[in-house]
Amino acid sequence: NKPTGYITSSKDQFDRKTVMDLITDINDRLYPVGRLDYDSEGLLLLTNDGDFAYAITHPKHTVNKTYRVVVSGYPDNDAVWSLRKGVMVDNELTAPAVVDVVKTLERTTELSITIHEGRNRQVRKMFEVVGHTVLKLKRVSVGPIKLGNLPLGKWRHLTPAEITVLMKSVQ
Repeated sequence: NKPTGYITSSKDQFDRKTVMDLITDINDRLYPVGRLDYDSEGLLLLTNDGDFAYAITHPKHTVNKTYRVVVSGYPDNDAVWSLRKGVMVDNELTAPAVVDVVKTLERTTELSITIHEGRNRQVRKMFEVVGHTVLKLKRVSVGPIKLGNLPLGKWRHLTPAEITVLMKSVQ
């Protein structure tokens, strides 16, 4: 469960904290599967298996990633519909997203968004296109693997059953 303020990398040329700083009791060489930006938190898979990483991250496999997002303001039906159809980000149309409003707060809205692409800062950019700044972004699932109640900054091994179901989901 990656906290904000850590980069998703094994090493950093600027000596910033990396997700590997959170893993102190494993001797295997691990590396992140995909990315989760510095200002985001949530589920991040780590592995020492290149085939596993390839299966999860290659664009030909459409592994869904679900996020809880808090945005400024109140996206209207047109904004939500646009995200569901796909929006232009960096001169390229995004794949349709599954978007649901979870709740409206005082000046913000919490939504759930599921995408299968993994472009740089994609969810943040998608909401910018429809006029809303992302204030908080938390990945809560990758394929069938859910973050659950894992404390922030902590990790756990995937169970053999979770690995099996995850690999089946990409085939």
